[in-house]
Amino acid sequence: MCRMRGEFTEGHTGPSRVPGVSGGTRGATTGPAHRQSAATCVTTVVGVTSAAGTGRRRQDAVYRAGVYGRHPRVPTVYRALAREARRRLDARAYGYVAGGAGDEDTQRADRAAFDRWAVVPRVLRDVSRRDTSVELFGRRLPAPLLLGPVGALELVHPEADLAVARAAASIGVPMVFSNQASVPMETTAAAMSDSPRWMQLYWSTSDELVESLLGRAEASGCDAVVVTLDTTMLGWRPRDLDLGHLPFALGKGIAQYTSDPVFRRLVEERAAAAGARDPQPRPTLAAVRALVGMARAWPGSLVENLRSPLPRAAVETFLSIYSRPSITWADLAWLRERTRLPIVLKGVLHPDDARRAVEEGVDGLVVSTHGGRQVDRSIAALDALPDVVDAVDDRVPVLFDSGIRSGADVLVAVALGARAVLLGRPYAWGLGVAGEDGVRQVVEDVLGEFDLTLGLTGHTAVDQLTREVLRRR
Repeated sequence: MCRMRGEFTEGHTGPSRVPGVSGGTRGATTGPAHRQSAATCVTTVVGVTSAAGTGRRRQDAVYRAGVYGRHPRVPTVYRALAREARRRLDARAYGYVAGGAGDEDTQRADRAAFDRWAVVPRVLRDVSRRDTSVELFGRRLPAPLLLGPVGALELVHPEADLAVARAAASIGVPMVFSNQASVPMETTAAAMSDSPRWMQLYWSTSDELVESLLGRAEASGCDAVVVTLDTTMLGWRPRDLDLGHLPFALGKGIAQYTSDPVFRRLVEERAAAAGARDPQPRPTLAAVRALVGMARAWPGSLVENLRSPLPRAAVETFLSIYSRPSITWADLAWLRERTRLPIVLKGVLHPDDARRAVEEGVDGLVVSTHGGRQVDRSIAALDALPDVVDAVDDRVPVLFDSGIRSGADVLVAVALGARAVLLGRPYAWGLGVAGEDGVRQVVEDVLGEFDLTLGLTGHTAVDQLTREVLRRR
């Protein structure tokens, strides 16, 4: 019987550390234990031999735990994961995360676009050591994957963004802090130590607030600011409309605002101006619950907040200023003057917009339909990706989101030109099913499948993935 040196302990799922990558990991490990061929060892009853790569390590951990009767906490395939989340979450929480614009044609199109591409595996190549790492804005990342911004996560789990931040930091993947977070960026940043994080920005009608959010992002150690352009107005979302549910109107998902000094001043000014003229809501049970939710969202004592006009004024202030439909290309110069962070524009789908963005000096783009949540009957994000990549011509990194469900999806998007992808709904479902552990497992599963798919198609590094790897179905 052969026992591998450095064999993982039962239940371990984390990837190995790589010197020089802050809090990060790489798909390729170079230690002698991992260079040893699995063919030279015999699998024992209580253990599975380990081999190089995130995917094999993830499999080993799952199968070893299975010997002791323990199964993954969340399903490892997206459809089953979404079903389990639906079973556990209430209608409002599930509807908010799952929902899309209109008849949800764009959501379906985002997935159907992946079905139009097939990977063509190559054989008899040495893929025993694989490197899944990529570089973005001067930082080496363990894989071409970030956790995209998802708002109002307190709907699905009480620890919300904090649980996501801990999971991301434990793996070394970047988290993009949502502008509509349930936890202030300073708190989530502290939980991540020196692991990478970015900040999403919704361009408020208050320039002073925008400037304050940018300054806080810099102080929180963010590596980039992601300006979301496709949500200057809220899309038509029937699932939320039918439930009469907008989480922000109940004080959920506004922690970046209530923790901001500029926003708090605006709230105080609004409350002072309203005075006694401001009518009180009808005292129904739903109204009482809404007021309690608003009171919990405002810093301070719950009892004092229930007596204060500030929590309700905070919600009203947010609803009146959270986004600005009037922003144009001319505003980007103002933004550049107010932050040293790389500026990434999210929501770009047209190649002309991509070219213009590069001309205006932005540092990166995200091809995105906002997960199909904003414009129904939109072009699918994956269909738009190649034209945007060609228009940019490698002058800035092009990232991608909308429709990513698995590691194989990551490979397809990267082969079509994305430098990295943003994961959204899958980790939100993992959070709803099993909190921080659920997020961690979902991300490790995606990374593991990406690593295995990379090797099984005959590749050993991300930069080997090009359109030549794919065929149209």
